Amino acid sequence: MSYRQLCLWCFRHSCGLIATPDFALLLLIAGKRVTSIQFPLFRNKTQPLMKHVSILIPRGNASIVNIGGTHQILSMVNGILQQTGKKPVFDVHLVGLDTETRQSPGIFTIKPDCLMSEVQKTDLIIIPAIFDDVPTAKANNQEFIPWILHQYRNGAEVASMCVAAFFLAETGLLDGKKCSTHWMHANSFQKLYPKVQLVDEKIMTEEDGIYTSGGAYAFLNLLLYLIEKYAGREVAIAASKAFSIDIDRDSQSPFMMFQGQRDHGDEIIKKAQYFIEENFEHTISVDELANMLALSRRTLERRFKKATSNTVTEYMKRVKIEAVKKDLETTRKNISEVMYQVGYSDTKSFRNLFRKITGLTPIEYRVKYNRLSAVA
Repeated sequence: MSYRQLCLWCFRHSCGLIATPDFALLLLIAGKRVTSIQFPLFRNKTQPLMKHVSILIPRGNASIVNIGGTHQILSMVNGILQQTGKKPVFDVHLVGLDTETRQSPGIFTIKPDCLMSEVQKTDLIIIPAIFDDVPTAKANNQEFIPWILHQYRNGAEVASMCVAAFFLAETGLLDGKKCSTHWMHANSFQKLYPKVQLVDEKIMTEEDGIYTSGGAYAFLNLLLYLIEKYAGREVAIAASKAFSIDIDRDSQSPFMMFQGQRDHGDEIIKKAQYFIEENFEHTISVDELANMLALSRRTLERRFKKATSNTVTEYMKRVKIEAVKKDLETTRKNISEVMYQVGYSDTKSFRNLFRKITGLTPIEYRVKYNRLSAVA
């Protein structure tokens, strides 16, 4: 190993001189070999360099909450660190394409502190939710895409918040990776980006330096995760308390409402969907449904899956559980009553299905969302 290589290795591993009592450290210094130097194992305790954070300011209709909230929370983390005698971790910047960006529908105007062309190197890119349709969002912000790709290839990490996953997917960086987004847009996302592995029940995902968060305020949990990664668990807990954020929440399933996927043109399958939804209290077999629609079972299952991204059986289960959720939210019916009303008689299998879909047991769900049970 050359002297230069040794220096680079030490810098990348942030460890200065390192050895063990059992082995001699071999160094090459100015071309001379030095042997038999013994040191105890130790690491450099100096703090890491500040992370350059680029919060993008997109053109169009972007989330002011994502932008302002991220800037405020990361800045406060720096304050927490300074109060404890430590150096700040985040060098936070608002990065835009224009010196002034008027957010549609025109209520807010954001003035970035630097333009994208001025940022040669960044460590973390934050993409706030963009509420425009995908073609409009991409057309308005096309210039960001090659810059994001360049920065990622040079070591930057990239995080999307809520429906910003659509814009991030347009870069191709999500292909073959897990991704979360707002659960209301999961079906549309799956159709647009089949190469991406959507896990819409997750609050956030991380893979190969790419982060995504679930719907709306789930971005707060992503921020806590990044704070813990770069500033430590203790600081993340302090931030969670300061902003009243439930730390370590990993699922958005309890918030998801099954609405049925009807944004397709298959009228026969829409009839099947309506029939299932209007008769959720009964047990319907796939064969009965196929006969009613004058289709073979195989044809029904193929067309149903293509149109809704669910199998017929999965769709029936989701509809039944949605009906149960509404009862648990608004009535005093016991678990057995609501279970029997949707055609289930096996308590264990029903409870397992409910938990698989919502992330909570029926009792936990009632406690969380039923106001009547809270004041009883």
